Amino acid sequence: MYTIGQISEMFHLPVSTLRYYDKEGLFPHMERSSGIRKFGEKEIEALRLIECLKKSGMEIKNIKIFMEWCSQGSSTYAQRLELFQKQKEIVESEIHRMEKVLDMIRFKCWYYEQAIQNGCEDSVNELIPDGLPKEVRSFYDHAHED
Repeated sequence: MYTIGQISEMFHLPVSTLRYYDKEGLFPHMERSSGIRKFGEKEIEALRLIECLKKSGMEIKNIKIFMEWCSQGSSTYAQRLELFQKQKEIVESEIHRMEKVLDMIRFKCWYYEQAIQNGCEDSVNELIPDGLPKEVRSFYDHAHED
């Protein structure tokens, strides 16, 4: 068993966040000893999942619903699966968006490296888009697709 301070350090989360999660009912079976929260393996695994879902963009209210479904047992498997399938689509869409962002940044790094090398942007601009090197062209095209 771990104290709230130990979990705070382990997960790099403020104690106030852990207290908030507990208040919201995200650790329904947490043991307490003289009012002190004791985090066991179930709470640690729940916290890993909570943090994953938060990083994926899910709101605490929906994480709370998921945790309630978990308490309800096997009758909610389909609902839980649907929730994760929807979140997977959201994350995949965000990854695609960020890949386009990264390719624009890659293109601009190349662009300014060339401008520095040439002493101006004019000769670099003349290469866009058909004269770009193959790899750079792929970055440019991906960053500019709709």
